[in-house]
Amino acid sequence: MMSRLEDEGFYGGAAGGGKSDYLIIEALRQVHKPCYRALILRKIIKELAQLTERAYVYYKASFPTVKYNATVRTFTFPSGAKIVFDGLQHPQDKLKYQGLQYEFIGFDELTQFQLEEYEYLKSRNRANGPGMRTYIRATGNPGGVGHGWVKQYFVTAGEPNKTVWTKSTVEMPEGGVKTFWSSKVFVPSRVFDNKILLENDPEYLKKLAAMSEADRNALLYGDWNSFSGQVFTEFRDDPEHYKDRRNTHVIADFKIPSHWRIIRSLDWGFTKPFSVGWHAIDEDGRYYRIREYYGCLPDMPNTGVKMKADEVAKRIREIERNDINLHGKQITGVADPAIFADQGSGSTIASLFGKHGVYFNKGDNARLSGKMQYHSRLAFDEDGLPMYYVFKNCKDYIRTMPNLVYSLVNVEDIDTTGEDHIYDESRYAIMENQITPRRNVMQDHQLYDPLDVNHDLMRYII
Repeated sequence: MMSRLEDEGFYGGAAGGGKSDYLIIEALRQVHKPCYRALILRKIIKELAQLTERAYVYYKASFPTVKYNATVRTFTFPSGAKIVFDGLQHPQDKLKYQGLQYEFIGFDELTQFQLEEYEYLKSRNRANGPGMRTYIRATGNPGGVGHGWVKQYFVTAGEPNKTVWTKSTVEMPEGGVKTFWSSKVFVPSRVFDNKILLENDPEYLKKLAAMSEADRNALLYGDWNSFSGQVFTEFRDDPEHYKDRRNTHVIADFKIPSHWRIIRSLDWGFTKPFSVGWHAIDEDGRYYRIREYYGCLPDMPNTGVKMKADEVAKRIREIERNDINLHGKQITGVADPAIFADQGSGSTIASLFGKHGVYFNKGDNARLSGKMQYHSRLAFDEDGLPMYYVFKNCKDYIRTMPNLVYSLVNVEDIDTTGEDHIYDESRYAIMENQITPRRNVMQDHQLYDPLDVNHDLMRYII
């Protein structure tokens, strides 16, 4: 990782890869320049204690006259360069860096941060003088409220250890457009690469191997699909079973029977994404998420497109006219009860949708019972069948649902600071038809065809 030259870099994955030590040492690269300023961040200030202790050891060994001010957690080097360690506990704390600039910014445990915090700090990554290199580095393990955006922004953006280039343009005051290219990279962290750790603690591998399956996969092997704190551990996306529909929630699209009931669900958002989902319900009460419309900026997870309700309503009408599974169908709408609140002008979001013939009823927003209903619907029975399927075209559902984590405040509920809009929207839909609790069973089975009217489970319970 030390040899990488990209504008942004993420060194992450398994525990024990020396990620924090890397970040501490990387910050030293330009301390011989008097104007150099570096910032290393953790989410919680009290978590900085061990980090600054290790930094003191490294920095003192390299620069015996370095001074450390514990009050402001700042190292001052002989040249006058400074490395600051700080916390960013709340999103609004980012504003304390307004007007400041740092050639190097490092995030320790990036998955604990939200995208908006990272994006704002990127704007502080600028030079204090000529000839300075400006760049950002981050480290982290799978899991945490930022797991989803970090995975999309770095881990799955390209091949590991390969530079990903992004093009942007700026309209210049004198006219014309200037093109810029920015670069980023994901470098996997592996405990097996940290020979010193394994020599000092031969038992460390054994400790990781003895963890729960989710923790073991994430912390030993750096698996970004399995991590501690994941809410819906039942969720499976197995392309090998898209056709037979056994032990997978994601399935191949198909033309649904004309008599299946359709529910359209909505979670409204403006600066945050809005989500619209269409669910078909078969004779067994099984849900199929057949279409979605998600108002999120491309490559900017959890960031809304700021569309007005009228525009969204028109697009919904267009989708329902043109989609083969929705055209001509009677559709029931259900939405977040908040859209029925007066906006201060005598109108509501719901009434704005209604002007365009897109109607919604108030959804059941009981969060904990809704979450338990979700667990029951995702559970596989002895035949390998869940009560909730997702068409593979619903890519944002497939992306966001596995990334949901538990709240640190309301420990039985979803962390609402994450990208939970599709979850909320689809929860309103499933609460329209509640089922008895089901336990999760995983086995290998033969083809299940929901269009076979002779299958022995048929019963129309809606």
